[in-house]
Parts: sequence; structure tokens; C-alpha cells
Amino acid sequence: MASVYVSIGSNIERESNIRSCMQCLQADFTNVTFSSIYETPAIGFNGNPFFNLVAGFTTEFDPSALRDYLRKLEDAHGRVRNQDKYSARTLDVDLLLYDGLNLQPEINLPHSDILAYPFVLFPLTEIAPNVLHPTLGRSLSALASESNLDRESLRLVALDGKFCF
Repeated sequence: MASVYVSIGSNIERESNIRSCMQCLQADFTNVTFSSIYETPAIGFNGNPFFNLVAGFTTEFDPSALRDYLRKLEDAHGRVRNQDKYSARTLDVDLLLYDGLNLQPEINLPHSDILAYPFVLFPLTEIAPNVLHPTLGRSLSALASESNLDRESLRLVALDGKFCF
């Protein structure tokens, strides 16, 4: 069994898509843990704000099979794939970490978004503070505490994956 972490985001019917994604992960994997859910502004395009969170779980899937599963999960939620990296999404689920594997540069694992976006790093650190970044060999909590990413851009909307509207 591998320990994995994925980022989850949506800015189209975001509450229902996030809830549904969480339910699918809980049904299909064991030991699922969710970070809090945060609202963040769209980056790179004018659009509705996103809900973002991170999930951790264990799986018997290898990295390729897990990426296929996540792609099918996105498709089942109406994900439209276009050429624009920055666009509105019903559901975006990215594999961030898979045990301690470093598959760079062939596969973006560990995912580069961990160090690039506050809506990935800080929720990931919330549920996996002592996990070591595979290429840097430093704990996620150390990376978060030294990060210049804007933590203030995250607005808490749910604790432990439970919406608090």
C-alpha cells in the first residue's frame, strides 16, 4: 500500500463537485484524510473563485493507474479539457505525492504545484506536516514555514472537509 496525496479544486458548481469527489475517494480508498477547504481566487484567468483542499489516502494503484483513476474521476464530474492551463474547472484532481517517489522529469511527481501555490502547500501541510518532500528532503511543515507564498489568499470555508456556511 502506498501513501498518496492529491489536490482537489473546483470553481464550477464547486460545493457539489467537491462533496461528490470526496465521497468517491472515501468509497474507493482507505484511510482517507481531508484538509480544510479553502476559497481562493482564480489564477491566470478571470473566473469564479475556487474551492481547494488536499486529500491523503492509501492505495494499491501504482502511480500510472492512480493518475488514470483521477482523470476518470474528473471526467465523471464533467471536466472539459482544452488547451488552456488556466481555465474554469468542474473538478481538478492532481497527484501531488506518492510515497517518497521522485519521478521528475518524466512525470511531475512530486508535483511542482506543492511549492508554487498556497492552496496546495498549506492544505497539504495541514494533513501531512512531517512528510518529507522527495526531492528536497525537508518536511512539508518546514517548507511551509519558510515559504513566501501568500497564506492570506486562502479563505477557510470548511473545517476537516465539512462545510461551515
